[in-house]
Amino acid sequence: MTETSPKTRDDLFRFLDGLGIAHTTKDHAPVFTVAESVALRDEIPGGHTKNLFVKDKKDNFFLLTVEENATVDLKTVHTLIGAGSKVSFGKPEKLMEYLGVIPGSVTAFGAINDTANNVTFVLDAELMAHDVVNCHPLSNDATTSIASADLLRFMEATGHAPLVLKVTN
Repeated sequence: MTETSPKTRDDLFRFLDGLGIAHTTKDHAPVFTVAESVALRDEIPGGHTKNLFVKDKKDNFFLLTVEENATVDLKTVHTLIGAGSKVSFGKPEKLMEYLGVIPGSVTAFGAINDTANNVTFVLDAELMAHDVVNCHPLSNDATTSIASADLLRFMEATGHAPLVLKVTN
């Protein structure tokens, strides 16, 4: 197996452009938590995301992308997403290996780096009800806005069939 470098923000934008997907990006100071990113809300409309990278006991990995203020019950979410057991957080090494991002930069756009389909992507139905969804473009120093329908198109173009489920309380 050969090691390949994770895709960059520019690679992501070229991929989106190639699909004819409109996107806008706002650069900002790095933000590591939802709390730190709240100041950007007035500048960036749409649904803002929180991402949980989790795994079950059989090392099946999932990325749960939910609305930033949503609550996910980690004790029961496995019954909704098809995990074989209760889930726990995935290790940063796997986050980099599979999605090409570090903690604090986790994003649904990481699907572009998951060429071996190691991760099941779960998009919360309430988040996807927004016309526009905002995600980090593989780094936490910018926010990229994309239509929710185009986020699904992006996922499918990367070879993923995301689950759109209500996983929040």
